[in-house]
Amino acid sequence: MNYFKLEKPVQFLKGVGPVRSESLGRMGIFTARDLLYHGPRRYDDASTIQTADSLEVGEEATIIGIVRSRGVISTRSSLRIFQAVLQDESGMITCAWPGQPWIERKLQDGDIVLATGSVRFFHGRQLQPREFVVLGRSGSLQETVGHSSGHIFVSYPASEEVQQWVLRGIFEKNLDDLLSGIAEEEYLRPSDREGSILGSILKELSLLGMREALQALHKPDSLEKMEQGRRRLAFDELFLLQVLYAMGRYRQTTINTGISFQRNKKLIKPLYDSLPFDLTAGQVKVLREIYEDMGSKRRMNRLLQGDVGSGKTIVCIFAMLLAVEGGHQAALMAPTELLAEQHAKTLQKFLKPLGVQVHLLTGKKSDEEKRTVLQSLENGQAQVIVGTHALIQKGVVFDKLGLVVVDEQHRFGVKQRMALGDSDLLPDILLMSATPIPRSLAMALYGDFDLSIIEGLPTGRKPVKTVIYPPNERTQVYEKLELELMEGRQVYVVYPLIDDSDKIDLRSAKEGYEKLCKEVFPHRRVGLVHGQLSSAERDETMKSFISGETEILVATTVIEVGIDVANATVMLIENPERFGLSQLHQLRGRVGRGLSESFCVLIADPQGVAAERIQVFIKTADGFALAKEDLRIRGQGDFFGAQQHGRDPVLKFADLTKDEDLLVEAQGRARSLIESNPGFESKVRSLIESNPGFESKEARLSKEAQLVAELLGCRYSDRLELFSVG
Repeated sequence: MNYFKLEKPVQFLKGVGPVRSESLGRMGIFTARDLLYHGPRRYDDASTIQTADSLEVGEEATIIGIVRSRGVISTRSSLRIFQAVLQDESGMITCAWPGQPWIERKLQDGDIVLATGSVRFFHGRQLQPREFVVLGRSGSLQETVGHSSGHIFVSYPASEEVQQWVLRGIFEKNLDDLLSGIAEEEYLRPSDREGSILGSILKELSLLGMREALQALHKPDSLEKMEQGRRRLAFDELFLLQVLYAMGRYRQTTINTGISFQRNKKLIKPLYDSLPFDLTAGQVKVLREIYEDMGSKRRMNRLLQGDVGSGKTIVCIFAMLLAVEGGHQAALMAPTELLAEQHAKTLQKFLKPLGVQVHLLTGKKSDEEKRTVLQSLENGQAQVIVGTHALIQKGVVFDKLGLVVVDEQHRFGVKQRMALGDSDLLPDILLMSATPIPRSLAMALYGDFDLSIIEGLPTGRKPVKTVIYPPNERTQVYEKLELELMEGRQVYVVYPLIDDSDKIDLRSAKEGYEKLCKEVFPHRRVGLVHGQLSSAERDETMKSFISGETEILVATTVIEVGIDVANATVMLIENPERFGLSQLHQLRGRVGRGLSESFCVLIADPQGVAAERIQVFIKTADGFALAKEDLRIRGQGDFFGAQQHGRDPVLKFADLTKDEDLLVEAQGRARSLIESNPGFESKVRSLIESNPGFESKEARLSKEAQLVAELLGCRYSDRLELFSVG
């Protein structure tokens, strides 16, 4: 059977052998299938190859040439530079690799090399390659270019042990044979079954078949064909990931039947009529989505995103009132005591006139206060409860919990934020986040949740003016701050570090605090908060700022969320290049909450990519647009590493900056597949529950992957095991 070709240990492929197979194993390549899915990282189109005599200083260029001479030279500053002279039909050009003398071991005289990089001037024209590929160890230049299919040169992730030219040789010798064994990898075959979800996907989405896609990936005729192949494999990744998410969503929302909440207009209408402002179109839209979920028999499992100041809190209040109208309790869990207290005050302001009492449960409460709150929760007198992690501690018993709202959900672990929802009462779940992330990233990280996004800001909210000053104009900035303080306003000053560091030249919060207190604003009340303080110390300082007693709050990013001071009009950020765009946007969102004009002031002299990011931040006020730019600039690897919090989707081929259309299709079709096979999820669940050996996450995911492969009708289990969704 051709399938077994792909199970073959890589050792037995042409050009490998036992020694080289060990090196490939250290790259994660153990079988023929591993090699086939070892995707290229870069392509160079030979149609854009330039000749040595045509290169101009300042341009990006790609050339192919034969190494005529090479060696390492040292500068007066002891920098070792590897240089190689490449010759093509038009002449010669020197290539230089500053600080990379080890490349001498990689290149030999006579090698045919493709090199791409910037053209500089140093004792004449010089190419400084950022990438190079050895196309051959011998032969003529004309033959090497002529024999390359479509003149597309493929570069693979390589290693010191398995160099680029070795990988290219292995693929050249084995690719056709490997592709002949790919038939059973294809799960998107046309189907005779009526209403088949899978059989129509290739045609409807204009996707290549599996064999054609892999051929285009490794041996493309053109860059356009390569992109078609990548998109097919990208869809596979996204679809298989969403299938696993869809199983979790089905388990959470459909198998565990939810509460069908009914409106009686006793609380919701009076609140709506009493609002001193109109709800925005974005708020109305997400409220409809939430009410539709809460009114159905299916449990709500929804993630609510909104930009800073978009009005998530009032949406949350209306959702909680629907639960209370139906005779149920609603709980709001926040990550810090300060944020919980602020939420409690806000809810009391809106709900007390309606006769709804808001209770607060935090770790700081006295034993007597806790007993009173816990008793009222258990007997049903407490209709709305706000708290921290204290809500999920032992001894907290609800009478009739109907809705759980988790604010700043990314600050909780997966088990923490789901603890209330996993109770026997099966309440609806609403997660809220004020940290905008691109829609595609949200779908990739939280595919088991339905997503609601509040678009737009309430009318009348003034935009915050963002400006940048170089470090040598810090004195003028302090003079502007003094003018704001003289008007009775308050100011934040944020630093990237708590203490001074010998390793990096950045200003620290402690150093800045001392300087501001003693030299710049000795006549002002200055406070300091950072992560090394106890929560009690931080809360005391923040409360002093909230009350207006403290005029200047020096801080690290501990104030990124959860502090709402309408009187604060300036956010001064030192070394903003050290923060992510989303962090900067959250910090900027701490001001502009009152009626006065507000400012975000940056002190920096950024260079390169950092300068690009800062300019994007200055020009863009939309948090979701910023997050999308951050994803583009930093790449999705950084985002997954920083934001997944226990979720680990592995995306080798999908690019969330340009594959959102595939992701939307993948999610919809995956959910339809699971919902149209109602016995499948229960089969997975019963198998896991009846086998103690599945207690480990790895064993459970392995078996789920096998069952999904069975459902799809393909041998795909090993690739499915890449996807761990928490």
